[in-house]
Amino acid sequence: MATRRQFVKDGLLSTAGILVATEGIGAFSIGAQPKVIVIGAGFSGLAAAYQLKKRGIDVVVLEARNRVGGRVFTYNMDAKENLNVELGGEWISKSQKRILGLCDEMGLLLQDNLLQAHLHYKNQYFKPYEWSQSPEWQKKLSKLKMDFVDLSVEDQNELDKLDWWRYLLNNGCDGRDLDIQNLVDSIDFGESIRQVSAYAAMQHFTTVAQRKELPYKIVGGNGKLADALAVKIGVTNIKLNHKVLRIEQNAKVKVTCTNGSVFEADKLICTAPTQAMKNIEWLPKLPIDKVDAINELQYGRVNKNLMLFTNRFWKDERFDIVTDSTAHFIYHGSKDQKSNKGVLISYAAGDKGDVVAKQNDTGRAVLMQQALLPVFGNIRPLMEKQFNYYWGDDEFSKGAYSVYRPGQWFRLRPVLQKPFINTYFAGEHIADLQASMEGAVVTGENAAAMI
Repeated sequence: MATRRQFVKDGLLSTAGILVATEGIGAFSIGAQPKVIVIGAGFSGLAAAYQLKKRGIDVVVLEARNRVGGRVFTYNMDAKENLNVELGGEWISKSQKRILGLCDEMGLLLQDNLLQAHLHYKNQYFKPYEWSQSPEWQKKLSKLKMDFVDLSVEDQNELDKLDWWRYLLNNGCDGRDLDIQNLVDSIDFGESIRQVSAYAAMQHFTTVAQRKELPYKIVGGNGKLADALAVKIGVTNIKLNHKVLRIEQNAKVKVTCTNGSVFEADKLICTAPTQAMKNIEWLPKLPIDKVDAINELQYGRVNKNLMLFTNRFWKDERFDIVTDSTAHFIYHGSKDQKSNKGVLISYAAGDKGDVVAKQNDTGRAVLMQQALLPVFGNIRPLMEKQFNYYWGDDEFSKGAYSVYRPGQWFRLRPVLQKPFINTYFAGEHIADLQASMEGAVVTGENAAAMI
């Protein structure tokens, strides 16, 4: 089961998330130390601030939430049992060098997070290695991926005009193969594959790893990296509950927050998702093409429903299951954490995520039971509690991660990447490794390097 990307050529990752910018470089003479404001304390903003801090640059981070981490959000499902699970960013690839490098720098340990996928499709249950797509389609898709990296610029733009579903169908994927492709790939994209640019999909699958290459998470939760970076930056330099109201730029930058706080600096790095950016008053106003891009880009509707059970009836610590039910994808979120109890997480994307989010706990329990009943029977008596988080309703992002629709990759990304006066932009939405924690970190570090 392929998910969260696969490398096909060496060296692709080394250029991941590179921002194209020339304005402002060299604006300060050697020895001059600018003051910098970073908007957002997610992985991108923290990575940027950490790099600036290491260079001795005066930096302050403004974060609207009451915590650091942004869309990386570790949640303790059972305080007594200390079961930590991820509401946000989850898997780390062995090829994601910057995340791994920061973990090493911060002294954070990694744990194996490799899972084995079961399948429930059309009322039939398949154990791992009992299901796959047809050999013919697997061979064809492998060739398409290899050919992709050699496409001309013109062909890349043509590919971007198609949605991923249409592209697959045009290339011979149909029936069961197409159904499984949609079930699995929509987990990656946070939306139906009919909503995703074929170029963005190919970029996705040729720049990060298959599930077997995504074996890690941070011991204690991925939020530990955000906490460690915050300590290195200095907690007094990170202002939580500071939602930005207005940004004024001329020779310098002035940022006003909704709580009345005002900050001034020479340069600004904005790592906010587009939903948050559009709610900021920019003076002077952002260019029309950037405003249009901010308004147009959407984020995947991902719902995570956490289920705490009194025992781990699924037995296998590596358990996950892809289903054609509303629950979509269910996996073991408390893998290898010491407890008799365990947490399964339903990861529902797109319309399915929206449906699950709109239920109450009773309704969600029914949906989860429907998905698991064919495999395990009645599990309702074992369910101790649930916790649900719908990224589609998140105040600041309105989605889990960016989704580039047909015709958007080459039209929107360059506009969103471009600096504006004293402001540089960063975040997973403008990274080559888009929709990943690695992409967030790389773009944040690249933005810091421009100052």
